[in-house]
Amino acid sequence: MGRGRRGSPQAVHGEVDGRVRIGSVDLPSPILLASGTAGYGAELAAYMDLASLGAVVTKSLAAFEWAGNPAPRLHPAGIGMVNAVGLQGPGIEHWLVDQLPQLLDTGARVVASIWGRTLDDYRRAADMLGSAPAGVIAVEVNLSCPNLEGRHGIFAHDAVLSADVIAATAGCGRPRWAKLSPNTDRVVEVAAAVRDAGAEAVTLVNTLLGMVIDPQSLAPALGAGGGGLSGRGIHPVAVRVVHDVHAALPGLAIVGVGGVSTGWDAAELMLVGSSAVQVGTATFAEPRAAERISAELVVWAASRGIERIADVTGDLRSRG
Repeated sequence: MGRGRRGSPQAVHGEVDGRVRIGSVDLPSPILLASGTAGYGAELAAYMDLASLGAVVTKSLAAFEWAGNPAPRLHPAGIGMVNAVGLQGPGIEHWLVDQLPQLLDTGARVVASIWGRTLDDYRRAADMLGSAPAGVIAVEVNLSCPNLEGRHGIFAHDAVLSADVIAATAGCGRPRWAKLSPNTDRVVEVAAAVRDAGAEAVTLVNTLLGMVIDPQSLAPALGAGGGGLSGRGIHPVAVRVVHDVHAALPGLAIVGVGGVSTGWDAAELMLVGSSAVQVGTATFAEPRAAERISAELVVWAASRGIERIADVTGDLRSRG
């Protein structure tokens, strides 16, 4: 792996070029807002300039309205949280008309996240995005949700079915990123399969399976029972998965996500192979987290004389 272009150790904030490329998508910054944590529209525009970020990834949308899971849906879990929102959403048609325009008005670049229970659900969702405005620059295909067609319960645990979903979503007419699950030992196999089926990038990783028990009721803290664990506690898992996929598939673009709460966390994911990084759970406690993390990443790069953030990707050093 190349060391990248280095400048003077005295490089200052303004001299660091933050532009990155994910497949065919060029972004002005490597920091994105993660799906499920930034809403569907301009909810976070009051806290930061959304146009200054790489992109906003919407909460996952289906071709239909979906009620989601019973409450409670969120609960603290150590240095993270568990959630079982259940992919609640208004549906793509409603989003295109009532929420997307306000988000685009902020100048943000938008990545639409989609989900489904069947191949046809995904196909319909992608086809509905075919006529979306150009500000929707990519589609993140959330494969980390339960399915009604495969043998492994979750799309992302089945390489063949994951590839079938990617092939079925070509109707969106824009680059597709496959969001994969860390809850399987087949991540590299699945990543290769979705790449071969047309995905320009993979987003690594979604939440880990988890559960919290309420100490008073002695029942699960979440209405759905178990849920997905996110936050700082899963960061080392995300680093390892990104590392392993990049090592096996060095030509595949990766968007890293999982427990990013500082600029160094973002740099760590880039060093092991991510071209960009999403900020998720940190946003709940600190709505401006992505903006702060972006600034910290630039300061870190400048302190090491790095002139281009893109040069950090894959620049992992060997010990000794």
